[in-house]
Amino acid sequence: MKRRMSAGAMARRLAALITATGAAGALVLPNLTYAQQPSADLHIMPVRGNVYMIVGGGGNVTVSAGVDGMLLVDAGSAAMAARTLEKVQEIGRATTAPAPMTTCVGPSCYAAGTLGPFLPFGWAGPSYNAVIATPKAAKPLRWIIQTGADPEHTGGTPLIAAAGTTYNGGEAGRLVGERTPATVIGHENVLKRMTLGKAPELAWPTETYYIPTYKMSQYVNGEGIQMYHTPAAITDADTIVHFRFSDVISAGDLFTPGRYPRIDAAKGGTVQGLLNGLNKIIDLAFPEYRHQGGTMIVAGHGRLGDTADVAIYRNMVEIVRDRIRDMKKRGQTLQQVKAAKPTLDFDGIYGSPNAFIDAVYQTLTDK
Repeated sequence: MKRRMSAGAMARRLAALITATGAAGALVLPNLTYAQQPSADLHIMPVRGNVYMIVGGGGNVTVSAGVDGMLLVDAGSAAMAARTLEKVQEIGRATTAPAPMTTCVGPSCYAAGTLGPFLPFGWAGPSYNAVIATPKAAKPLRWIIQTGADPEHTGGTPLIAAAGTTYNGGEAGRLVGERTPATVIGHENVLKRMTLGKAPELAWPTETYYIPTYKMSQYVNGEGIQMYHTPAAITDADTIVHFRFSDVISAGDLFTPGRYPRIDAAKGGTVQGLLNGLNKIIDLAFPEYRHQGGTMIVAGHGRLGDTADVAIYRNMVEIVRDRIRDMKKRGQTLQQVKAAKPTLDFDGIYGSPNAFIDAVYQTLTDK
């Protein structure tokens, strides 16, 4: 009859086993291998059509890849730039597949009744082609659109843009041809904020716009791309980017579903401007079924969303705004407002509210 080992004896046996195997190496437990992976690994998430999302390194990066090259919305942080560039190049290579290797030779490789390897202008074969054919070069990185001046979104621009190419047309093209780096596009206030903040010059936009909405001058990978400036939102430099055929919106830091908005009042941000920007996203978006699905929204940080996710986020901002506005009208100070915990029912979702309450209280108006 078998004797059942006690829990204490089992623990001692396991400890002895670990000690005995120490010289040969640590005991490997299969279910612990995940903990050994990098804590900030990057992943590629297909969103829709030619549009992808690079996640895992802080600020999200949106990539459009296709026949015209690659266009990025934001470039991530400086610390993650090299790894972000690897993922961008991986997306570029994935748009064309290399010739499959084969060892097939002889008549059996060809359909019955054909001339086999003989073609009107020469000859070919699967084994021959697999040796000499190489995959097409990765689609060139040609544009980077900046949704704001935050280093978490622009810090990787110098390294990533340097790996890209700008193509010049007309007389300029004849004289100077193509050049490095890729074209960096942003609202003029992005350039202003970067120069005032002494950001690296290579991170500055090389093309700026100043009007409420700006369209790319050409189709990019089969679709129009339109930018909308949202004044006085997170800062005074925010841009929403709409991929009109794929129906994907890059919202930048206007939409961060895992945390409260980080409104920077010192740089022109206001709670009402943020609400206007979120309402603009909702206005552009189309739900697939009632309020869900349809237009995909790439957040500045956090997960992919849809119209309902942005509406829930907008509602939270508006509810908190109204509560704080009511308390401020009754003469309560910022400290009294914080003591009343106007965000208590949202803190479990969005984290610490202190900076958000400060910004809302500071930027509220009577209107």
